[in-house]
Amino acid sequence: MEFKFSEQQLMIKNLAKEFAEKEIAKSCVERDKNAEFPTEIIKKLGELGFLGMKVSPEYGGIGLDTMCYVLALIEISKVDASVGVILSVINSLVNYVLENYGSDLIKTKYLNEIASGKKIGAFALSEPEAGSDATKQKTFAKRFGNEWIINGTKNWITNGTTADYYIVFAQTNLSLKHKGISAFIIEKGTKGFELGAKEDKMGIRSSDTCSLLFDNCAIPSENLIGVEGDGFKYAMSALNGGRIGIAAQSIGIAEASFEAALKYSKTRKAFGTEIMNHQAIQFKIAEMALEIEAAKLLTYKAANLKDSGKSFSMESAMAKLKASKTAVNCALESVQIHGGYGYVREYLVERYLRDAKVTEIYEGTSEIQKIIIFRELLKL
Repeated sequence: MEFKFSEQQLMIKNLAKEFAEKEIAKSCVERDKNAEFPTEIIKKLGELGFLGMKVSPEYGGIGLDTMCYVLALIEISKVDASVGVILSVINSLVNYVLENYGSDLIKTKYLNEIASGKKIGAFALSEPEAGSDATKQKTFAKRFGNEWIINGTKNWITNGTTADYYIVFAQTNLSLKHKGISAFIIEKGTKGFELGAKEDKMGIRSSDTCSLLFDNCAIPSENLIGVEGDGFKYAMSALNGGRIGIAAQSIGIAEASFEAALKYSKTRKAFGTEIMNHQAIQFKIAEMALEIEAAKLLTYKAANLKDSGKSFSMESAMAKLKASKTAVNCALESVQIHGGYGYVREYLVERYLRDAKVTEIYEGTSEIQKIIIFRELLKL
């Protein structure tokens, strides 16, 4: 399948590439080392419209298609995957749920501020006992008059310490199991809502992750998103599209790894010649290029199906599975090609490897993607 990009898509891609190389690159090493959130960078990206890429202009976004989003996310993640995942969570998960299921009040009050870049959003589904199996929600919300009272804990929340608004999923009817899960929007600073310590992660260190703690947290009844009991459906629908974002992030990491390996192979000498002249290195680099191209085509296909309003569940799972594996493999091979230099911070490839691994874990592990693919195949 051949993909021809529109002038708008290429313009967005080039804008993202230019911003990443000029603005993001200069601080990514230090931010990774210090686990520092890219506050000013996210603010500038918000001003450029990258925090509301697919949101309607009516609610503060710029109304672009999924392909624009994918191309931009690849370029940004190629320079800094931490910034990439921040954008992915906001665009693919937070904005999607608010725009598609939120009331007019919620869209006007919350979505508008996130999409316009004035505020940051987070998506809180995972729990200590509800990771891959998100149906096992323990966080519970009970209605009292015009309020919902929420109790429970959320884990591994991207943008956890820096977000202003949080989409939180909670059980509202235990007897209905996953059909009794509802979604809420909660503001930072609400009484009874506390943040856990920031996680000290192996990779994606410039993106903050923490737990959320709810102890009799009271929120207004109008902060219920959509219909009571439909929260799990909203979450799964959002994650379906979110996998395209993580696939794009993974491709960015893979491309960065590939380009670093190719460049190094042209200058590093061993046994009297540049290592690019050794067949073992040629095979590694050729394989990297092949896998990246395959991951791109799967991701473009999923994005194209989404933009066409067609089913894309299997394709997004395939794209995420393939792209995340490609990111890890390309980063590993790049470290191998760099030899000892690949193992030190002076060369960026060790960061690519640390950043790559989590793409096989979050927004559905590789094993979960295979389950999704198999279930979709049974429908054919």
